[in-house]
Amino acid sequence: MRTAKYNIGQVVRHRDHPFRGVVFDVDPQFSNTEEWYQSIPEDCRPSKDQPYYHLYAETEATYYVAYVSEQNLVPDASGEPLEHPDLGIRFGEFQNGRYPLQYGLN
Repeated sequence: MRTAKYNIGQVVRHRDHPFRGVVFDVDPQFSNTEEWYQSIPEDCRPSKDQPYYHLYAETEATYYVAYVSEQNLVPDASGEPLEHPDLGIRFGEFQNGRYPLQYGLN
């Protein structure tokens, strides 16, 4: 297993799709359903043996929760905050390009 490249509270963007998100959880390897995994087209299906990130994600049109492999993420260099309505559940105000946790992790 690899060490996760991105941290909780970090803003990232998808390598190929037009959305940004804030990391709120990390799985050290794939931990979703096989049905979900098989729904990804085979020619672009990522390896299961890498970190996967739970994101509060947004596009210009909508907000949602995404589950994305590490290989499909890049750091977001915009310096801009997100507007996802669920950010306040776990995070404080955007500062220095990231979101600080409002509470400690177990």
